[in-house]
Amino acid sequence: MKAAVIVFPGSNCDRDVQVALRQSMGAEPIMVWHKDATFPEVDLIVLPGGFSYGDYLRCGAIAGHSPAMREVVARSKKGVPVLGICNGFQVLTETGLLPGVLMRNGNLKFISRDVNLRVETGQSLFTNRYENGQTIRIPIAHHDGNYFADEDTLKRIHDRGQVAFRYCDEEGEVTDTANPNGSIGNIAGVFNESKTVLGLMPHPERLSDPMLGGNDGRAMFDGLVEALS
Repeated sequence: MKAAVIVFPGSNCDRDVQVALRQSMGAEPIMVWHKDATFPEVDLIVLPGGFSYGDYLRCGAIAGHSPAMREVVARSKKGVPVLGICNGFQVLTETGLLPGVLMRNGNLKFISRDVNLRVETGQSLFTNRYENGQTIRIPIAHHDGNYFADEDTLKRIHDRGQVAFRYCDEEGEVTDTANPNGSIGNIAGVFNESKTVLGLMPHPERLSDPMLGGNDGRAMFDGLVEALS
């Protein structure tokens, strides 16, 4: 399996993703600079967290028009899987590869802590190592993670099983108090229609080794390697 990590000015989780991918793949991913309009053929593309282009204009807005992202969009439309984490999720909504938008957190504050997530489906490239309804613990670190979509879009993504993760309590219950940022329906991650693109605000790469305090995120990367190798 070959993977690429897109690096923007302002990315700060690109090396974390590199380490997580290396750990699961047993090989180095390709680090692609945002100005690179072309890069080698790969089986997976990852957009890391951070503050691409300083979050000027709107989180992910400028990154969505970068030379590298034009290539990512083209490859995604041909079926190459794409994973966007935190700022990467914001970039995916800006490019239209995922529905909805990410707005300011409901409390208007930056939030950095572990949260519980309920896995809505284990039937995808990204979640095949998880069970339906499983509760996992993954860190968040964002200021603009409040997911929103209009009523018609919400109905469509629910009908098509595009919700990947929801914020929940330790028992897996989806409650208002378990929602850290005000996301509609406690949505923490969504797929595209074909489930070849996943965007999520939590950071699985930050909890992918017991030395980091847990390894609930490791299953995502291991599952991708298994599915794409």
